[in-house]
Amino acid sequence: MTPVLEARDLAVVFRGRGREPAARAVDGVDLAVRRGEILALVGESGCGKTTLARALLGLVRPARGEVRVDGAPLGYSSRDLKGYRRRVQLVLQDPSGALNPRQTVYEAVAEGLRIHRVAGDERELVGRALARAGLRPPERFFLSFPHELSGGQRQRVVIAGALALDPEVIVADEPVSSLDASVRGEILALLLRLRDELGLTVLVVTHDLGLAWNVADRIAVMYLGRVVEEGPTEQVLAEPRHPYTRALLSVVPEIRHVAPVVLAGEPPDPTRVPAGCRFHPRCPALADGTAAAAGIAERCRVEPVPVLPADQGHRAACFLPLVSR
Repeated sequence: MTPVLEARDLAVVFRGRGREPAARAVDGVDLAVRRGEILALVGESGCGKTTLARALLGLVRPARGEVRVDGAPLGYSSRDLKGYRRRVQLVLQDPSGALNPRQTVYEAVAEGLRIHRVAGDERELVGRALARAGLRPPERFFLSFPHELSGGQRQRVVIAGALALDPEVIVADEPVSSLDASVRGEILALLLRLRDELGLTVLVVTHDLGLAWNVADRIAVMYLGRVVEEGPTEQVLAEPRHPYTRALLSVVPEIRHVAPVVLAGEPPDPTRVPAGCRFHPRCPALADGTAAAAGIAERCRVEPVPVLPADQGHRAACFLPLVSR
């Protein structure tokens, strides 16, 4: 089946000012998002996951590679992008920043309908979107302003604004990071319900593997501009193959089958991508002698790991699992 959304050898480079080096924020990514699934794109700050999501949305034009929609390359003309953004909607992590404090809930949800000149009764379409987002009865919220709502209600209004356009795909960037723990479960349950009831495809961008465990069908783990592990959620979290994935898992309280891992060195810097495996300066397998025992230590330091192919089952961009098979 053709993926609804796909990145092929995608690269995004931000040029430095003056003599500053360029930042290779996304550096050769193959990623396929299947229709009707929830895919979690996971990694720590600075790994490139938000930049990749923005490229998939058409908000950033790639330096190399392409974004494909239903098998066809994404066009970047104003007309192409306007039609595409009706099909693929963004939900931002901070609902307070995403909503105009001077707009009522009705105006916020109706804005997209007016921009795209959606036919039909506007009041009915706004009410339907709010009800789908769990704000019922919707008329109760029409004249409310963002400051009058709870954090969870504001996030539901942002989601309703996306749903008003009947999109095929929602890209949710850290959708619950600004919410209280008691509300996070409700928003995650809403995403699952929307996937099941409306057939939505959801790409969730998050640093939290615990969140991915709860909602995602598949997980793609990013490090320094590359996808380093990808596969079905149960396989990636039960049997992680990349040392970076194991390190991320080791700090999730709900997951106890992975021993604590402390990463050495500095967080990734996209202006200074190391030679060899880009994770090797922080890799526990090099630090504890596992890589040396497997005879791959020098290979890790000098030989680049090939780009991980998209949607090929459970795969990891690491020499260690290649040796152990």
